[in-house]
Amino acid sequence: MFIQPWDAGLDEAEWQTWIAEGHDFGILGVNGLPGEPPVAVPTHFTGDPGHLLIHFARANPVWKAVENDPNVLFTVFGDYAFVPGPWRAGPDTPPTDGVPTSYYTAVQFTCRATVVDDPEAKAELLRRQMAHFQPDGDHAPLAVDQPPYGRMLSGIRGLRLEVTDVRAKFKYDDHKTVEHRTAVADRLTERAQGLDLPTAAQQRRRLDRIGAWKP
Repeated sequence: MFIQPWDAGLDEAEWQTWIAEGHDFGILGVNGLPGEPPVAVPTHFTGDPGHLLIHFARANPVWKAVENDPNVLFTVFGDYAFVPGPWRAGPDTPPTDGVPTSYYTAVQFTCRATVVDDPEAKAELLRRQMAHFQPDGDHAPLAVDQPPYGRMLSGIRGLRLEVTDVRAKFKYDDHKTVEHRTAVADRLTERAQGLDLPTAAQQRRRLDRIGAWKP
């Protein structure tokens, strides 16, 4: 992922906060077997400092790729919007000559994957995930010897991803003037399609922290 200086995360807390705000769905990328393309699998995830936890069906073809090469990439993205060219045209540029772009946040985790096959370890992984996604506890016990989940454990495998590097990108035209960024955020708010509103919120948040960009 290419990151311009003005698109870089301002500190670790920025991307950590963004993830914690509910961005818990991403894409696992694994090198393919020789002669085959890479494998990409969308999935929810949970984790703790230094690790991501996910699971897939045992029949998923991703397992052969992971076992062949446990060095993987996990990408989370969101708060994205298409910004049309006329919105980005300079004051002395015809609107039709403006260059469009995409705004987005992306966080990429470089990881070393460990397969989790022990039944109790898989149950614990699921307990961690359910504590995040169903914190009210409105589910049956996640226990090896209790239905319904106990008998289902054989049908899944878990992955524990040890994070070795994190790269965060917040692409919201932070190298443009304060006036330009404010105007685009206002236009996104007015358009209010798709993820325009959270995109505008990210742009304004970065604007408040950065102000005028200084190389």
